[in-house]
Amino acid sequence: MMGVIRPPLPVHLETRVPAPARPEPARLRELFRLLLRRIPGPIRWEPWRLRLGPLTLLRFGEPAPIDDGWCWPIEGGLLARRPGGRIEVGWRDGTLVCTVDGYRPRLPRPLYALGQRPVHDLLTRLALLDLRGRTPPPGPPAEPALRLLAAGLDLGLCAGLTWLLRPRRRPPAFAVVVLLYHLGFWSRIGQTPGGWLTRQRLVAVDGGRVSVAQALIRLAALPLAARRLRALHDEAAATEVVRVAASRWGRRP
Repeated sequence: MMGVIRPPLPVHLETRVPAPARPEPARLRELFRLLLRRIPGPIRWEPWRLRLGPLTLLRFGEPAPIDDGWCWPIEGGLLARRPGGRIEVGWRDGTLVCTVDGYRPRLPRPLYALGQRPVHDLLTRLALLDLRGRTPPPGPPAEPALRLLAAGLDLGLCAGLTWLLRPRRRPPAFAVVVLLYHLGFWSRIGQTPGGWLTRQRLVAVDGGRVSVAQALIRLAALPLAARRLRALHDEAAATEVVRVAASRWGRRP
C-alpha cells in the first residue's frame, strides 16, 4: 500500500580495515569501549549495554570467543525491533573485520539509512582504526615544521579567497571558507594546496582515504590541539600526516 513505512530487513554490515599486526584477544574485546568513547553527551557504555540516561538503547549478551575474535549476541533494547543477531570482531589474513548480522533495527528503513547507519559506519571504522593502531605507520611522518608551514599557507589562501568574495561580514565568511576548503581537499585527494607544496598528505592510520566525517572531526579538534601543542586532532580522527614524493596535483599513492 502507498504510504506504508516498511520495517527494515535484518541488517548485514561489514567494515574492514587493513591491519598487518594481529591485536591481542583482550584488545579485540575492547571494541565497544573504543566505539563508544567517541560519542559525546549523555550516551554511555556499561557492559554489556548502551545506555542513554535510564534507557537501554542496545543490550548484548556476554562476549563469546570465536576462531579469530569475539562475538556478542544482540538481546534487545530500544533500538532493536526484537532480540536476535550478533556483532563479531576479528582479525583475518591481515585485516580487522567487524560484522553485524541479523540485527533488526526499530527505526523504519529511511530513518535507519539516514541516521543510525551512517553513525554506525563512522564509529565502527574509527574503532577498528584504533584497534589497528599507528604501528606500522602508514608512511614516513611529516616534520612538525613542514606541517606548520602547510597550515600557514592554507590559512593564507583561505584569507585570500575570503577577501575576493568581499562579503559584508568577513569573519563568518572566513570560517565557512576554511571549513569547505579543508573538508573538500582532505576528503577528496588528501592534500590541500599547502600540503602539495610541502609534499605531505593526510591519510587514515591504515593508509586509506580520509572520509568527510573524519575530516570534520579533525578540523573541529584543531583548536584544542593548537592550545595543547599536541596532535589531538589526528588522535581524534585516526589520521596521520605523511611525507610524499613529488607528484602531479591530485595524484594519490
